[in-house]
Amino acid sequence: MRLLIVEDDDIVADAITRGLTAANYSVHRVASAEAAQAALMNEEFAMAVIDVGLPGADGLSLVRRLRSTGKTMPTLILTARCTLTDKVKALDLGADDFLSKPFEAAELAARCRALMRRASGASNGIIKLNRMSIDLVGRRLCIDDGEIELTAREWLLLECLVLRIGLIVSKERLQQAVANPDHDITPNAVEVHISRLRAKIGAAATVRTLRGLGYRLEEVKSS
Repeated sequence: MRLLIVEDDDIVADAITRGLTAANYSVHRVASAEAAQAALMNEEFAMAVIDVGLPGADGLSLVRRLRSTGKTMPTLILTARCTLTDKVKALDLGADDFLSKPFEAAELAARCRALMRRASGASNGIIKLNRMSIDLVGRRLCIDDGEIELTAREWLLLECLVLRIGLIVSKERLQQAVANPDHDITPNAVEVHISRLRAKIGAAATVRTLRGLGYRLEEVKSS
């Protein structure tokens, strides 16, 4: 999944990026509310992690703008301020969670997972698709009673597809989902990873290619 990080402090942003990348998320970082809005016009993100103290418009103003324009993706607010008033204000403006600085990378990753589970409707983090069981928290794929081993990129592709089951996901969106700051990925590489994912899923589900549009994960119904 691709996350938007809005943080102007380079040291903090680097720590967040490294922590979330280690947790197998793809991260795009910007340093201002204005840059965040520009990024959101051109790209889809699973959620946003937003610092309050930004140059120009602050993080709370950004959340308010996102909600006023109909953006419903989960938002996690980061701030050095931790009073009850600050928390209430952030939540009332449309933020989904609030994390005070300093924080541990493991907690940030866990909160991101929880918010995205909530947004996907998988409250326990497990999505059932006929013979398939996808554990979004434990990052485990089981078919029937057996666990299927996936590489990090295969998992990111599956996660992206399963959270949009029945919908077309563009190749560009999948490319963004598996990219990271240190390694780009080509469209041809996406095709290779999709092919390997298909082979591992087998007959449990269908990853359909829609030429010129992208891919769609389809559940195989029991006969």
